[in-house]
Amino acid sequence: MLFRPVRNYAIAVAMALLLWLSTVPTATGQQGSFAPAPPKNQNQRGGVLEVPASPARQGGADSSLASRPAPQQGPELELPSRALRSQSGYEQMTVTVTDQSGRYVTGLQKGDFRLYVNGDQRPLEFLRRDTHTPVSVGILVDTSGSMEPKLPQARAAIAEFIRDLNPADDLFLYAFSDQQFLLQPFTTNHDLVMRRLGLLHAYGDTAIFDTIVDGLRTIRHGRYDKKALLVVTDGMDNASRATLPLVVSRARLMGVLIYTIGIGDPTPSKTGGLGFGIGSFVFGGNRDHVDAEMLRQLSTDSGARTYLLGEVGDGELLRQDCVAISSELREQYTAGFVVPDPATTGYRSLRMEIPGRPDLTVRTRKGVTVGPDAPAAYAGAPNPPNP
Repeated sequence: MLFRPVRNYAIAVAMALLLWLSTVPTATGQQGSFAPAPPKNQNQRGGVLEVPASPARQGGADSSLASRPAPQQGPELELPSRALRSQSGYEQMTVTVTDQSGRYVTGLQKGDFRLYVNGDQRPLEFLRRDTHTPVSVGILVDTSGSMEPKLPQARAAIAEFIRDLNPADDLFLYAFSDQQFLLQPFTTNHDLVMRRLGLLHAYGDTAIFDTIVDGLRTIRHGRYDKKALLVVTDGMDNASRATLPLVVSRARLMGVLIYTIGIGDPTPSKTGGLGFGIGSFVFGGNRDHVDAEMLRQLSTDSGARTYLLGEVGDGELLRQDCVAISSELREQYTAGFVVPDPATTGYRSLRMEIPGRPDLTVRTRKGVTVGPDAPAAYAGAPNPPNP
């Protein structure tokens, strides 16, 4: 049984917010007021976090990166017809196509693709190029004790990720150790999210699975049909009640992309044991081991990617990976189709091919779970426009 550390993180966050919110005017563009998770105890030890006055320069991000203009908004969001998206069994998935050099291929048409559900070909009912498609994005940052020396670089990299997003994207921000803290609910004010990065504070164990379950629950309220999570962690899960199969199952139900960045040694731990944390100190196990196989399974099953860093160093590789993810979100397709026999609950495998271009690689989610209790493709997307 793991030793449970004293939870000073929530107290530090609460104190920082009280000081910061008392001096900073209310920002525009929020979709909801800031509502951090309540602390589980009232222990008053721990310091007050200082919110950086200039988030764009956190963690040593250079001025050339900070001055890069954000992508421009494009035309009105293209959606399938009301009749199609209300049809029983309608599902959507994100499709990423690359050539042999790893470059994205974005000029394909609906007729170029072949979709197979449980091995049987199905017609593609809808295809959208996502060059200008806004996304609902959740950012989940590991703030367990072992992340303490890595947080400055993580802040800078995530800020770069945010700056490179579509300005219309709506975002939320979680910090997690052995608890989950909603530092910023959904908002289209990206500067506000970057300011909240200053509240990241390392302490405690690692509950990756519980946090992703919470993130999936939160992202259902995003305004767009395309949804993605970015998970940044340096460890193994040692504090969750949820399990990996549960997380994968929830992601299959919702069709959410789960991008993961693992910081640390990706090789199997020689000690074979899990550690426990007190503050920023970790005892037992391997402080620098990251569960690479778990991260790959989460990302691959959802149609996303995993990035692994042996060490952060100056943070340049971490920034590059974050920018690569934000860029990929604008280089994809959204495909819509109707699952046969939607009244029968169960898992359906998915496969997408481009028969005329064997030189191309197609990446999508591995499958979908459908049935009366499964959320529809538009579940959680409030009031999508009706073309």
